[in-house]
Amino acid sequence: MTLKKRLILASSSPRRQHLLRQLRLAFETMPSDVDEDLGNPADPEQHVRSLSFQKASAVAGRIPDGIIIGADTIVVMDHHILGKPKSADHAVAMLENLSGRSHEVFTGFTLFDKPSGRSVTEVERTIVKFRPLKTTEILEYVAGGSPMDKAGAYGIQDDMGAIFVESVHGCFYNVVGFPLTRFYLTLQKFLNDVES
Repeated sequence: MTLKKRLILASSSPRRQHLLRQLRLAFETMPSDVDEDLGNPADPEQHVRSLSFQKASAVAGRIPDGIIIGADTIVVMDHHILGKPKSADHAVAMLENLSGRSHEVFTGFTLFDKPSGRSVTEVERTIVKFRPLKTTEILEYVAGGSPMDKAGAYGIQDDMGAIFVESVHGCFYNVVGFPLTRFYLTLQKFLNDVES
């Protein structure tokens, strides 16, 4: 895919950057610094829609021309958003709660064009089921430090995080942090719209 404009990722997430590179797109990063703590909203889909748009529009305010990508991913179980753990004990408690159960992963992403101000926002939902986890497995994983910067206290792409997951219904890459196929198809259509 050839881009006529700058493509800017409004995030410093190494996982999102890695996933975007898989599409062989040239892009820059410019973190949005938008506060992600909006409490525990009733509608997780609306939550990620709103935050992804806020992130994209915040960066759009800093540049004269380009297409900005804003994104937000959350883990939801029992109607509660599981953010990044605040401590090792919190990470252990989260993983114990996820053990043997299903949860949802929502990612919202927004494409925002400057200078036209046109935008599109999409949401991807994936259901993930964990196998029952042993306490020793959880403690070993948390001791390695990997859960501490991840929503839900796990990364499906991690060595041990990968073996916690029994099944995935929906986009695997959404669980990593960015729904590649949906993004790619949305970007193609968006470029046709803004460049026509």
